[in-house]
Amino acid sequence: MSAVLISPGELREVLADKRLRLLDVRWALGDPDGPQHYLDGHIPGAVFVDLETELASPPSPARGRHPLPDPAQLEKCARSWGLCDGDPVVVYDATGGMAAARAWWLLRWAGVADVRILDGGLPAWTGAGGPIATGAEADPEPGDVELSPGRLPVIDADAAARWQGVLLDARAGERYRGEVEPIDPRAGHIPGALSAPTAENLDADGRFRTADELRDRFAGFGSGPVAVYCGSGVTAAHQIAALAVAGVEAALYPGSWSQWSNDPKRPVATGN
Repeated sequence: MSAVLISPGELREVLADKRLRLLDVRWALGDPDGPQHYLDGHIPGAVFVDLETELASPPSPARGRHPLPDPAQLEKCARSWGLCDGDPVVVYDATGGMAAARAWWLLRWAGVADVRILDGGLPAWTGAGGPIATGAEADPEPGDVELSPGRLPVIDADAAARWQGVLLDARAGERYRGEVEPIDPRAGHIPGALSAPTAENLDADGRFRTADELRDRFAGFGSGPVAVYCGSGVTAAHQIAALAVAGVEAALYPGSWSQWSNDPKRPVATGN
């Protein structure tokens, strides 16, 4: 299994590599100011990537809030970031990889072999004394990457409904239990799913827990094939990255709760 993470120190060692593609994927629910955050300070050479428009198709009740992007459109965007076949890619955000993992997963799904998440994101970079650039970067030379989607496992709602292995719900526990639902039309979780909040993949410094710690965490959910969902398929990618660190391959349910809860035919469970 390919390496998932890169430390700030390791990134500094390769930052001068002209083939390196560095993607700033700062996005958070309720925070539309990612482009401004990028202008205010980013890792030198990074290209800002807009999660809503470049890493997802338009939302709909039938497909969810962040459907997978059209492959041709994703390839067009990747070329606009300067990505060529064989280029190494590092993705980062300022929220422990919660948004950057979406870019990591999509590019791996589309056949880009060398994609890593900056462990700890921008806070870890600045904390380690890494340089920061402000304002806009020059537009990169267009790349020529050819993407070939389907390299990572994906399931749909029907497969989630009949999943025979371990189905993990990566949302916060109170949303899983149905105590609150701030976004989607119904509260609760997919029957049979287990609560595994994504935030618990990280330590107190916002870095991924060690491989041994993550192995212990996920072993507690039982054995069998693993699939993951969240609210809209974004933070579930972080869970899949954490599982990959632990040496476990997992499938993504892209529509996630935002699709499931919009379908009145789908049953909903609440509580633990």
